[in-house]
Amino acid sequence: MIDEARTFIDAARLLKLHGATNCYVMVTHGILSGQAPEELAECEAIDEVVVCNTTPIGDKTVRCPKLKVIDVSIMIAEAIRRIHNGESMAHLYQNIRGDD
Repeated sequence: MIDEARTFIDAARLLKLHGATNCYVMVTHGILSGQAPEELAECEAIDEVVVCNTTPIGDKTVRCPKLKVIDVSIMIAEAIRRIHNGESMAHLYQNIRGDD
């Protein structure tokens, strides 16, 4: 989860200082309170911020062009269906493609 950006920005700067060529922030829940989207956009050490659509994104992609949102609604719906029907969840993890 990412709410405020400071910890991620500090970590990215430290990684770059120690030789990282790229830094990607990947989190499940992109809360991004206050000025966090702008702070991430202005951080030269962060190349991209990837979040799932598990919380409302609103105008945050406009405020932070580095922000990419992955739609997980179909996977969550399938997980709920499988749990409800007593089916295995393994199928969800064995059949993931990069373009899903």
